Amino acid sequence: MIATFVIFLREGIEASMIVAILLAYLDRIGQRRHFRDVLLGVAAALALAGGGGVAAYLTIHAYAGSRVQTIFETCTFAVAAVLLTYMTFWMRSHSRTISRDLRARTDAALGRGERLGLALLAFQAVGREGVETAVFTLAIVFATGTHGTLAGGLAGLVGALAIAFVIYRLGHRLDLGKFFAVIGAVLMVFAAGLVADTVENLQQLGWLRLLDHPMWNSGHVLAEGSAFGDVVHSLFGYAQQPTPLQLVAYVVYLAATLAAFLRAGRPHRGGPRRAAGRARSASEHAAGDTALTT
Repeated sequence: MIATFVIFLREGIEASMIVAILLAYLDRIGQRRHFRDVLLGVAAALALAGGGGVAAYLTIHAYAGSRVQTIFETCTFAVAAVLLTYMTFWMRSHSRTISRDLRARTDAALGRGERLGLALLAFQAVGREGVETAVFTLAIVFATGTHGTLAGGLAGLVGALAIAFVIYRLGHRLDLGKFFAVIGAVLMVFAAGLVADTVENLQQLGWLRLLDHPMWNSGHVLAEGSAFGDVVHSLFGYAQQPTPLQLVAYVVYLAATLAAFLRAGRPHRGGPRRAAGRARSASEHAAGDTALTT
């Protein structure tokens, strides 16, 4: 439940932020008549992502307990971990330019006089968040079961809409950079758990015969199937019978990504000085060139 709450909260805020930027810009330039095109694109994206996720779940559910299900779950874990990592770093580096990029693409669509272009722009922007959410939700369902998944997702979506309302309607300010940084760090922990789940499934399939003997069995202390065990597994990738390779994959992934993520948010030391130095050097070269020509 907690995992889906965080996923839907994060993705919901990003999607609502994108829609709000598009609508606010259209309103500012006097093109409110295109609101309908944007909302149609949003509705189509949500329908496609939601329908695709349900169809994928129902399809694979028919193979419950089979090798096909394990293979599909393994692929889902791997894709979800890659998407979580990519989109978290992408938002970290593009959070300051996303508004400008969306406005430029809106101008391009309006310049061509294409109503369909605006709908496709909204469809693409929101659809990416929807597809990511569907993949993450499938991975969480496969890893921890359906218990509490829907409730957590709905709570996260309500929270995202409430935050979006506060930001864009009541005029309150929220440091979205810090928000996405905190949520991004939490998602890196989720992704580490998915990496460990991927390794576990690969070992169960017999595709990865390396360090595959369980180190211990803590099921008598905390079973993965228990309510608390399910929470710890979804949050931190807890396994009651971890193998050495699972532990290594978890620790290496988490250490590498968190270090890179935190480093990406730090200002570069000496950046302004180096920039000033480069500018001063360029001016000196220009002055020297002028002196030579005279």
